Amino acid sequence: MKPVSQIKSELACARIEDRSALEALYGADERKGVRQALAQMVRRFEREAVEEERLAHLYETEARLGSERGGGIICGLDEVGRGPLAGPVAAGAVVLDPSAPRICGLDDSKKLSSGARERISEEIRGSARACAVAYAPPQMIDERGIMYALRHAFTEALACIERQSVSVDVVLLDGDPLGFDAREVNVVKGDATCASIAAASIIAKVERDRLMEQLDAEHPGYGFATHKGYGSSAHIQAIRELGLSTVHRRSFCTRIA
Repeated sequence: MKPVSQIKSELACARIEDRSALEALYGADERKGVRQALAQMVRRFEREAVEEERLAHLYETEARLGSERGGGIICGLDEVGRGPLAGPVAAGAVVLDPSAPRICGLDDSKKLSSGARERISEEIRGSARACAVAYAPPQMIDERGIMYALRHAFTEALACIERQSVSVDVVLLDGDPLGFDAREVNVVKGDATCASIAAASIIAKVERDRLMEQLDAEHPGYGFATHKGYGSSAHIQAIRELGLSTVHRRSFCTRIA
């Protein structure tokens, strides 16, 4: 009879296609450790099945939306940093490769840990046909408004994609209409339901976070590396003590400074 420790190791790395054979092999084993390991294996397979279904939905939604608009090359777009008190707004753009393997863990960037975003961002950049992140600076937001800045950033991100010799046929944009491009198709909660939009949200979040960490070194005392420019209580207190920096959105801070 195999030791419990050996069976645990075997079940911990088992594949879904081995489930029936393993349950038949060890199902009659009355040892507590084996029963627990079998139960853990089953729960893992169930979680993996749910995740696989969720991931498949992301890619199927994208394919359906593209097909409804005549097919061709699809570019997903999403923004990060619409609401902070400091730093730019960032627009991510991604054209996924339909022939590449699905990107495990792909999801709305807000649902992922920092470490997961970093890992998935690298995978996106390694497998996508094209990626880009473009910014609209705080000064533009102050002078022209956030909606103008969003259109500017999305236009720049899409132009960067097409400079990579990718001719886009369908532009899938998260959220409400912006009317910045004739190919625009709006997808409500697209970062949680559409693969390329989710990918765009991740690369934009990772790049903007890195930029805010750089700005933290250039403008010490505000805590940009921690709150990424959002209106945390520590950030608001720092503004009251230090005043506004050159990377603050003055139009967003009228009730603070």
